[in-house]
Amino acid sequence: MKATLLLAALIAAPAFAQTPPASIDQLFIPAPWWMKDPVIAAMGHVRTEVPANRARFAARFSVVEKTAAAATTAATAKAKELDAALAALGKDRVRLTTSLSTRPLYDQYRQKDGTLVENQRADMIESYEVTAVLSVEVRDADVLERAYRLAVAARPSAIDTPSFNLEPENGLKTWLYEAAIKDAARRARLATAAAGSRLGGVKVIDPSGGVCQTQMLAGWPSYAGESSATDVQVSGSMARYADAAPTMMSAPAPPPPPGLEKLASDVQVTLQPPLYPLTAQACVIYGLLPPG
Repeated sequence: MKATLLLAALIAAPAFAQTPPASIDQLFIPAPWWMKDPVIAAMGHVRTEVPANRARFAARFSVVEKTAAAATTAATAKAKELDAALAALGKDRVRLTTSLSTRPLYDQYRQKDGTLVENQRADMIESYEVTAVLSVEVRDADVLERAYRLAVAARPSAIDTPSFNLEPENGLKTWLYEAAIKDAARRARLATAAAGSRLGGVKVIDPSGGVCQTQMLAGWPSYAGESSATDVQVSGSMARYADAAPTMMSAPAPPPPPGLEKLASDVQVTLQPPLYPLTAQACVIYGLLPPG
């Protein structure tokens, strides 16, 4: 009999463990274990600004020839010198992608009344325009201006204005999360001191911040608000991000081919990566102790 009851209990245990604490649309739900004693929920919210660590632009070399093959050969030959110069900066610093676009140019003529006849027939192709597009992604701020000067010196048919973006590295994300935890601790200490209480031990640390935004703590959604972020300065081992220093390499870049070196030295370009904001939140639940 005891064995039968034990077996039934073991079978029912998984189903019982998976039962949610409350059903959907239930008005009241059981409080979590960490709310059985007095607690304070502190939301750490920090904000900082760091320079962009990626830059992109493209240089285009267009050539018109009678045949598509001849135009392709000429366009790629024009882009070849710049490709070699940028590749010499290091593949970890500069990523290159070359693409080609071909456009047929049709025989056009004007009639006696001045009307332009635009042919779009395959048998009326007069020549071909081929554009070699060299797309450049700069991953090291130290070589950004140098790469752009080389592109200008190569005398392309067109060159884009650089666009910037930020891709935070894991080290910076970790540092910012730690800053959010410290900000939560600071806010909790200030609140307990103002209320005449004492701060107890940590009960919950939630990197997502969701625990501090539950209805039990924040009230109904219409009453829930978000605290303003605390500005933090990137310092210490993370200082290189604030200075837009190289992110991966420290060795100097090799000189580009001499053909473009002199021309690039005459190009005056100043490119300053813009600042991008980064924020992080973390929720920390502390126990409360009675006044000492």
